[in-house]
Amino acid sequence: MPKLILIRHSQSQLDPALPASRWSLSEVGRERCMALAQRLATYAPAAIIASREPKAIETGSIVATILGIPFETADGLHEHKREHVAFIPNEAFDATIAALFERPDELVMGEETANRARERFEQAVRSVLDRYPGRNVAIVTHGTVMTLFVAKHTGVAPLPFWRSLGMPALVVLSLPELGLLEVVERLEIGD
Repeated sequence: MPKLILIRHSQSQLDPALPASRWSLSEVGRERCMALAQRLATYAPAAIIASREPKAIETGSIVATILGIPFETADGLHEHKREHVAFIPNEAFDATIAALFERPDELVMGEETANRARERFEQAVRSVLDRYPGRNVAIVTHGTVMTLFVAKHTGVAPLPFWRSLGMPALVVLSLPELGLLEVVERLEIGD
């Protein structure tokens, strides 16, 4: 049975002066890619495809290099669009994300609703899967859009699921039905 492996990028380097979409990985994030590669190897993905955000590109390219498999980027796999949102401290950010999940058709934050982000992400995922029929594929993406997609297809409660995801984390779904097979909430150095 082919599988879709959704990966939340590794730990990013927080920079309040930049939009989160421009953050890179931290040193710890780069180190955690080794644990991610070891775990991902068990699924033997045909390729790793990443969003075009730097932290996703770095995560995907490091892991693909370790595993010796093809790496590419694709449009539409990026995080919920919030380019013009100022830095929000953790507690307030958590409350804003909760509101985003609770009111998916309302523009709660940023430049797209939760449902619009999920639809865009879903189209991008389907496009990737069409290029790799019948094969295991790994997609490096971001916590919010990944949660929206997984919640729609598996029925998990979005906020607790989103809160559980570390950097990196992975979710394994069966294809073509997108059934939930495994969630690895966080991968640390030495895992």
